[in-house]
Amino acid sequence: MSLLELFCKVDDYCQEYQQWISKKELGRGKKKPGPKRMMSQSEIMTIVILFHQSNVRSFKHFYINYVAKYLTEEFPRLLSYNRFVELMQEVILPLTAYLRSRFGKNTGISFIDSTPLVVCHNRRIKRNRVFKGLAARGKNGMGWFYGFKLHLIVNDLGELLAVYLTPGNTDDGKPVKDMTQGMFGKIFADKGYISKELFTSLFARDLELITNVRKNMKERLMKIKDSLLLRKRFIIETINDQLKNISQIEHSRHRKPVNFAVNLIAGLIAYTFQEKKPSINWPDMQGFDIVV
Repeated sequence: MSLLELFCKVDDYCQEYQQWISKKELGRGKKKPGPKRMMSQSEIMTIVILFHQSNVRSFKHFYINYVAKYLTEEFPRLLSYNRFVELMQEVILPLTAYLRSRFGKNTGISFIDSTPLVVCHNRRIKRNRVFKGLAARGKNGMGWFYGFKLHLIVNDLGELLAVYLTPGNTDDGKPVKDMTQGMFGKIFADKGYISKELFTSLFARDLELITNVRKNMKERLMKIKDSLLLRKRFIIETINDQLKNISQIEHSRHRKPVNFAVNLIAGLIAYTFQEKKPSINWPDMQGFDIVV
């Protein structure tokens, strides 16, 4: 996607968002006087999202050495780097709303998983003040970490359906009920989501939770179709890998929690613009409802 196409889509949404905000603020009094912002919200959002499509690791390097040098015609009212970082915090609400508008549709087949977002090295946990009271120590298959957990639900086309952020010590199954509101069909997960209470609760809402069994559990019957789809759960693990290594939603250089949030949301939006997302290409599964 070109820069012009990205800006047009962001700007169109920002205009709708501002109209909605204006209706909500009607009758609350006049706006406070002050200097007019030089860069629009859509310009700021476009640059932030563009960074996550650039494969550059440092936003400061990206802004100073690329945007400020080569995109001055596209953004004639560019601000200094420090001023731009300050204004980034003001677009967190429209960014969040825009991310929600970029979600895909429930196809009846979805996958859920969580991935850690490390905010500092374990040796620096006691010295970390930025995320004090927000982040927490957690443990996954790779060991202990300090930060958050990003919970995702995607469909078989690789489109985002739900996003949830929790401290690193949160159980994977805790946010599932809130994330799956309005969903139907089947949702595939790893063994960390095994819970009789969770299965019953979701099944009552026409959503079937399907997982493998642990070694100390009895084998259970499963349709071949469900067994094959359970093996396709790598799709969400691939998405998590792309979010970290392409969209770069994880790094330890944040100076404020709000900057962390802006970086995360912009990275998720950048992923939704990928032309080729991890997806499942498979033939018609008619006749694969045999129980094994």
